[in-house]
Amino acid sequence: MAASRSTLKVSPRSDFGSRASRRLRGEGVVPGVVYAGGSEATAFQVSERDVRDVLREGAALFDLEIDGGKAVPVVVKEQQLHPVRGSIQHLDLQQVKLDEAIQAEVVIELEGVETAPGVKASGVLEHVTREITVEALPTEIPDKIVVDVSAMEINDTLQLSTVTPPSGVTFVAEDPEEVTLVTLSPPRVEEVAEPEVEEETELVGEGEDGEAGGDAADGGDSGDSDGE
Repeated sequence: MAASRSTLKVSPRSDFGSRASRRLRGEGVVPGVVYAGGSEATAFQVSERDVRDVLREGAALFDLEIDGGKAVPVVVKEQQLHPVRGSIQHLDLQQVKLDEAIQAEVVIELEGVETAPGVKASGVLEHVTREITVEALPTEIPDKIVVDVSAMEINDTLQLSTVTPPSGVTFVAEDPEEVTLVTLSPPRVEEVAEPEVEEETELVGEGEDGEAGGDAADGGDSGDSDGE
């Protein structure tokens, strides 16, 4: 298994603080930290291009080599992204033991969206939960969980309880029945506002009738006065 894993080669980092981190990012370098059980965390720096090359492969588990030392298996604990550019701002890794189960976040990927009867009927499909926590040995953590939605009709809801996890993998959820993955709602109908011109026309008509009535009333009063 070790021979098939990707290796991320990094350098030790000795400069700390926000100013040093900004300088590194400006040079295309990502500051990071690797945690190893109860021992102290080790700071490192690495080219963002190298990080993206490893992460792009999608493997949850890869090896980390610091300054030519012995490579150790790690998983991504957290990665911070720039809110606009999407560049990696910081990388937290966790060293793992291959014979001990760990928990990790795994992306949910949908397949069969375009062929779903509800989508063909103009229904609105919403991908509610995009990541789930799984527990497994580091070598068994899947790159992604693929969920088939090709049979979904309008008003259908897909819960985590209906998905079978891969062999050796357990979904971490208090109640899978309460975890909604996908919903397919009826088509949205936009309300059409009534033309304002018609309303204005009606108001004008009512005003004219009111004026006519008022004139007649005035005329009646005048006649009474003459009679007196």
